[in-house]
Amino acid sequence: MDINSIPDIFQSKLRIAIVSCLITGEKSFKELKEVTGATDGNLSVHLSKMKESGYIEINKVFLNNKPQTIYKLTKMGESKFIEYVTSLENLVKKYRDINT
Repeated sequence: MDINSIPDIFQSKLRIAIVSCLITGEKSFKELKEVTGATDGNLSVHLSKMKESGYIEINKVFLNNKPQTIYKLTKMGESKFIEYVTSLENLVKKYRDINT
C-alpha cells in the first residue's frame, strides 16, 4: 500500500482507534466508547461507515435480558489494517535509513 493510497477508513483518528481496539477481538459499544472516549453519536456514525465499507460486522445480542451491540473486525478489515500498519512501518524504515 502506497502512502498516497491509504483507504478512507484509516484517515480518521477515531476509526484507527476502533480498528486497533477490535484487532484483539470483538467489543461491545460500551467498551469501544470507553477506549475511544467518543460520544455516542460520533462513535455510531463511524461504526456505521466502517460496516458499510465491509471492515466490521455488527451483531445484536441479549445479555441478561438486555440488548447489547457487539462489533467485530471482518477478515478484510483485519487484513487491510495489517497492510496499513505494515506500510507505515516500511515508510518509517525507509526514512530512517535515508537519514542514517
